[in-house]
Amino acid sequence: MKWCDTIPFRRPLRDARLLTGAPSQEWQELLKQRESAAYERGQHDGERALSEQLVQQRNDMVELQQGVVAALRGALPQVVLEAQTALVQLALVAAEKLVAGLPITPELVEAVIREALQQVEETAEIVIQLHPEDLALLRKHTSPILKGIPDAGPLRFIGSADVTRGGCLVQTRFGLLDARRETKLAQLRQSLTP
Repeated sequence: MKWCDTIPFRRPLRDARLLTGAPSQEWQELLKQRESAAYERGQHDGERALSEQLVQQRNDMVELQQGVVAALRGALPQVVLEAQTALVQLALVAAEKLVAGLPITPELVEAVIREALQQVEETAEIVIQLHPEDLALLRKHTSPILKGIPDAGPLRFIGSADVTRGGCLVQTRFGLLDARRETKLAQLRQSLTP
């Protein structure tokens, strides 16, 4: 509908007056007041909506933060366990490489034999199996250990291909003591692995 269209009424208008004589300044003032009131109402509504939105976003951020912290708390023990396991594996691999890189000397073979004999409690005849090259090395350097050790009983040395370099097997009448490098590393691995 345009401003210039005729408006039909179903009933006659009563007490209708023409405002032709009304001052336009009052209308301007009334329009300004209404416009100002509408602006303030819109600003107030916008501020209230923005405030509600900020509160909701803050609550969402707090909830997200709590979720992240809870997830980190739950994951931390697993990460620590995995790091410990990896560190143990790394240490074992490093130990294996270090041991494998050690040169086989008469002193090393003697130390292995002495350490193994400390675990033997009897003084009856003891058979010590060495790698053939290690036995030849001790004989070549006329190692005193080949003559025996005080309080260890008679020792008999034999070469065995079952023994790797740098290790030994000690046979007594009660059983076999395995002092090979790979056995010691396996025992170390087992004791360190959770």
